[in-house]
Amino acid sequence: MKDELKSVLMAEMTWPEYAAALKDNPVVFLPTGALEQHGPHLPMGVDHLLPTAIARDIAEEVGGVVAAPVTYGYKSMTRSAGGPFFPGSTGLDGQTLSHIVRDIIRELVRHGARRICVLDGNYENLWFLNEGIDLAMREVGPTGLRVMCLQHWEFLTEETLGQVFPEGYPGIELEHAAVLETALMMHYYPQLVRFDLVPDNDAAAAPCYDVWPPRRDWVAPEGSLISAKGASPEKGALIAGQYRRDITAAVKREFYELG
Repeated sequence: MKDELKSVLMAEMTWPEYAAALKDNPVVFLPTGALEQHGPHLPMGVDHLLPTAIARDIAEEVGGVVAAPVTYGYKSMTRSAGGPFFPGSTGLDGQTLSHIVRDIIRELVRHGARRICVLDGNYENLWFLNEGIDLAMREVGPTGLRVMCLQHWEFLTEETLGQVFPEGYPGIELEHAAVLETALMMHYYPQLVRFDLVPDNDAAAAPCYDVWPPRRDWVAPEGSLISAKGASPEKGALIAGQYRRDITAAVKREFYELG
């Protein structure tokens, strides 16, 4: 098999292939996400499936390696993902997630990785990922390790949003199982999307605070925070292409152009 056809996915490599790849000090991407409901039309693995696919795109651009994803994330919150009311939404305590990320990074460093990019797909994860990275940096010591952490939607440009949402962008706080995620899934994993089951629900109407016990009436029965009817494979390809260009540029800048 020609080198350019070999997988960039660590889980699909043999150990000699992985060891050989690490000799070039590549960026190792760690996709992180969650297992939680994404409405009746998307699989529950959206939040780790998408960053894995995006990381694969970027790894192909920069000669990187994509580690196996962290498929569980922080607890589903009512206002951003539907909360604990849906069978299948399976969350970790924040400390657990931080320690998992710490342990994986520590192991990647033991393998020889010195450039690591944590690419996340679950809104609630961010601060626990930051903690895990900080703990890992503290533990591995002066190895020359460099880490960057990003959530993919932060790279969306006004130009892309204007094309995806010609009638106005509702905001990332409503984009759970909605147009962005559905369009990207239609691009990367069309076989997993049941577009015929997309609900035509209004935007979720929750206040700007949380309460415990969580309130079921803050979440649409379908689980989507706003309808994904405006999604299409073409919009997904547009977003994926912009990510590939701009996230690649950021990774190159942080790991190859800066000192």
